[in-house]
Amino acid sequence: MKQITETELKNILDQHKLWLETGQGERANLVGAILVGAILVGAILDGANLIGANLVGANLDGANLIGANLKGANLEFANLYMANLDGANLEEADLEFANLYMANLDGANLIGANLEGANLEDADLKGANLYEANLKEANLKWATLNEANLYDANLDGANLERATLNRANLEMATLNRANLEGANLEDANLKGANLKGANLEFAILYRANLDGANLEDANLKGANLEGTIIEGANRVTTNIGEQIVNNLRADLEAVAAKYGMKINNIGDITFSVI
Repeated sequence: MKQITETELKNILDQHKLWLETGQGERANLVGAILVGAILVGAILDGANLIGANLVGANLDGANLIGANLKGANLEFANLYMANLDGANLEEADLEFANLYMANLDGANLIGANLEGANLEDADLKGANLYEANLKEANLKWATLNEANLYDANLDGANLERATLNRANLEMATLNRANLEGANLEDANLKGANLKGANLEFAILYRANLDGANLEDANLKGANLEGTIIEGANRVTTNIGEQIVNNLRADLEAVAAKYGMKINNIGDITFSVI
């Protein structure tokens, strides 16, 4: 690893900008560079090579890193507020407790990345590959994860309140005690996922696949379960039955109201998982 001085860094950034704009200059090569605490606010590093770079605590507020290669880079506690990482390679990168608020990670490669405790609120992760990524206790409130791959990812205790996960792949993911209140999981694949103790209150699970999922002690109050596949879901000691009854009651009451009638009791119904 090489310690980069402030003067060297400025020269590298200037040459990289020239390379991007004119084809002259030189692409930034910061492989293994030591940039601990570096000030890179608004830096233009599109396509830069930062493999294995040490960026612990670096300030990359608003930086442009489109298509940059950050494989194995250390970005612990780094500030990436509103940074543009569209299509960036962050495979096995360490982003523990990093600030990625409103960052753009559209199509980014985050395979095996460590994002434990990271702030990804309102971040764009559409189509991102988070295969086996660690997102334990990460904040993903209002994040967009449509069509993202979260196969076997660790989301224990993560906050996914109001997050959008349409058609996301969460097969075999662990979401113990995760907060998914109001999250949109339409057409999501949760096959074999562990949702023990998860909060899915008012979540949209329209046509979601929960086959073989663990829903023990999960809260599904007010959740939209229309078209949801729950066959084979194991240890279901949730309030799914209660939610189905409530939905059925609402449907019957709507029909009754149409004809000037009132529903007093729809009877005792016993539900079991097939």
